[in-house]
Amino acid sequence: MLLKLIETQKPLDEVIFYNTGMEFECIYHIRDRVVELLKQRNITYTELHPDEPFLYSMFERKIKYRNKDGYHYGFSWCGGRCRWHTHYKLQVIKKYKESINDTIIDYVGIAYDEPHRFEKSQSEGKTLPLVEWQMTEADCLKYCFDRGWHWNEQTPSGEVELYDILDRVSCWCCANKNLKELKNIYLYLPQYWQKLKFLQSKTDRPMKQSGSVFELEQRFNKEIKGI
Repeated sequence: MLLKLIETQKPLDEVIFYNTGMEFECIYHIRDRVVELLKQRNITYTELHPDEPFLYSMFERKIKYRNKDGYHYGFSWCGGRCRWHTHYKLQVIKKYKESINDTIIDYVGIAYDEPHRFEKSQSEGKTLPLVEWQMTEADCLKYCFDRGWHWNEQTPSGEVELYDILDRVSCWCCANKNLKELKNIYLYLPQYWQKLKFLQSKTDRPMKQSGSVFELEQRFNKEIKGI
């Protein structure tokens, strides 16, 4: 969306990046490249951060139980019905936009083949350029690839294009990742799998309904061995 906004010379004064601190390393390389692109065009770049570190909210924040007395610590995995950090992200972005004392045209990168997301975004006064251009997620990926933008992650055994092994490049610890994606992280991105195991060791809640990260590792090993 950003690349085509610039290419078609749409009005663009500022670009916001919300940094969870839990992105794949290649996302930060892309961010740095985007910052240089924006500098060349005198477009303001603003980086927002959560009010408290992701891991603090995940494991240490004191949280009152909803339906009973007492407290627990941390939200655990973010995903499914408990997408707690999505809520924080939207709060931080909303607060920032309210601090701008001017009319805002808010470009949001929802693709043409995500119709379930149209109505809510449009009702919130957001503009959906990809929908106007009728660009699907596949169209967008090809558009980026054709212009030399790739999500290449360095691994101990070489370079991996994340869109070859993942359906979506979200936070590496997102519990919404499906089993195919998690298996590919185990197979191709061992450094991130070790991080997932570390997070799992700090919470009793399994990452997926089908099991904890440790149980998934056992499952994947059996599948690989054909057991």
